[in-house]
Formats: sequence, structure tokens, C-alpha cells
Amino acid sequence: MNRQDIRLLQSIHDYPALSILLPTHRTRPANSGDPLRVKNLVTEAKKRLLNEYSKRDLEPLFARLDKIVSEIDYEHTLDGLAIFVNRDVARQFSLPFTPKERVIVDETFATRDLVMALNHAQRYWVLVLSEKPARLYSGLRDALSEVTGEGFPLVHTGPGGTGPLPGGKGIDNSAYRDDQQRHFFRQVDAALKPILANDPLPLVVVGIDRNQAFFKEVSQHTSSIIATLHGSHDKTSAHELAKLVWPLVEAYLAEQSRSTLKELDAAVNAQRYVSTMGEVWRAAQEGRGRTLVVEEGFHYPARLEGDGRSITPAEDPTAPDVVDDAVDEAIETIIAKGGKVVFVDDGALKEHQHIALILRY
Repeated sequence: MNRQDIRLLQSIHDYPALSILLPTHRTRPANSGDPLRVKNLVTEAKKRLLNEYSKRDLEPLFARLDKIVSEIDYEHTLDGLAIFVNRDVARQFSLPFTPKERVIVDETFATRDLVMALNHAQRYWVLVLSEKPARLYSGLRDALSEVTGEGFPLVHTGPGGTGPLPGGKGIDNSAYRDDQQRHFFRQVDAALKPILANDPLPLVVVGIDRNQAFFKEVSQHTSSIIATLHGSHDKTSAHELAKLVWPLVEAYLAEQSRSTLKELDAAVNAQRYVSTMGEVWRAAQEGRGRTLVVEEGFHYPARLEGDGRSITPAEDPTAPDVVDDAVDEAIETIIAKGGKVVFVDDGALKEHQHIALILRY
């Protein structure tokens, strides 16, 4: 799951759009009941839709729903599951948090939980360097999902890949193959470029030493690489690969948190920061935020005041004029204006009321 997935789902305004969310389980025997829970919710969804439409009208939607449900990997579920289906689109995502169980039929998909996951959970990219194929994964904490349809997976179809090497005297096949590999990894790097531009997350690179060396030689994105995992993982599943990669990401994130807290202390001494949700909100709207530092579990339902640059806390987050979570909105604003966001452990920013913003000026 990545921002492109969310944007696709949020771009759809076409009734009926079906959203099914439910808690799931990572291990046996608890996950043995998950298929039945999904089946019951699918049955509920179909009954609700059949109250409004004929079975014939719903055939395309039901076909997509049945197909996407049949593809759920119950052996490798996480803490939750989200299914989104209409007549044209079908997506399902495993979630590293527990959503409230519900079935929603509306003209838009219920993406709030996914937005929260993107904004509050540690995310990263994993690039597996191989010639058959090179694969890209979106990481959300300890879960990976493969990115497809955006240039990946990418297969080396030239000489030395699926194509034969040239023959004849005087041709150094070894050197020629090396040049072709470099060319292929330039293609991989080019496919990565718009993805990193759209969602500039930390990057973990996986592959044998030879491939890693070629990629670093030709890549324009080496500054995004936070860790490398060496070895052949062409056939490693996303579930198993996540077990190997997540500890590397955790180590990086822990160091990043320590470094950012030191940076915040320096900004406090230089009086180049603001704290509390209200002050952070105003500075974010003005484009002054360079680095947002926020506790992972901090949420803040709020009402907008005046021109939208001020907010007040809201007791009832379900009220129609309330922003569900001003922290989510501030994160989106700061990222859109070129800032970055660093999460720290709950309690680390107690003196700042759980959130602080290092300012550009």
C-alpha cells in the first residue's frame, strides 16, 4: 500500500463503492476464524446491495468482489484487512493495525484508516535487484506489498538477460554482459525516479553483491538508500523478505529519532521551533515547517477557525464539522510543502504536548 493506491481509491466517486474492513490475526490458531469473518461480511455486503439493485446489475461488482476475496492470503495476514470494490476497481490490503469491523456502501471508498496508516506508520521502499525480474515493494512497518503497474516488475530482456549474447571472435562477452547489466539497472533506476519523487521514502536495496555494485554505480538515488540486504532473494516471498528487512529499517528509524530529537533541542535553544497542535498547525499552513516531530500515537480531532489557519480541539470527533485528525492533515500539508516527518516514541515530546515543528525560518 502506498500513496498512489490511496490517490486511486480517493479519485473514485461512483455509487456503489463497497468498503469492507475487519480485524485479522497474524498467527494460528487465532487466524483460523478469519476466512469465516470475511465470508460473513461479504454476505452482508451483497445483501445490502441487493436491496438496491438487481442481481444482474451487480454481476460485475460481485465478480470482482469474489475474485479479490479468493486472493486473500490468510496464512500471512496482519492485524487488519481492507477490501475496496466497485464495478471497475478491486483492491485488498493487509493492515498493520486493527480497524473497526464494518461494511460501508457509499459513493466513495472509506480510506480514512489507510490514510492514518500511511501518515502514522513507518513506511519505506524495498528494491530487489534481479534481472528476472527487478521488483519493488512498499513497506509499512513489518509488512511488504509488491508494487505493480508503475514500471515494476522489470525484466532484463536485452543481451545477457533473456536475449543471447553476441558471438564471434574478438568480443569480450564478460565485459559486454557487464555493460548490458549496467544499462538494465539504469532502466530500473529510471522506473524508480517518479515513484521516489511522488513518495520520497527511505530505500532498502536487496540483491547479490554484483547487482548492488552495478546499481550504485549508475543510480541517481543512492542518497535515499538507508540499508542493504546482500544475497539472492529472487524467490523470497514478501512475507519472508519483510522479516529480513524490517530490523534494518527499525535500526535506521531509531537512529533517525535520536538524531531528530537532538536537532529539536538545538532548534529550541535557537528559538526556531513551535510546539502544541495549534501552533504547529498555523506554521504548517504558512509553509514554515522543515521537520515535524510527532509521537506515534498522537491524534487530535479539531475544528477549523476563520480562514483555516487556526484550530480548536473538538470533543466529538464524529461531528460533521470536525477534522477527524488534525495531525494527519498537518502531516499531509508539511509533506506537500517539502518538509519531512519523523515519528518518536509516545511520551518523548511530553513537554511539547506531543508534537513539535522545526522551522525553516
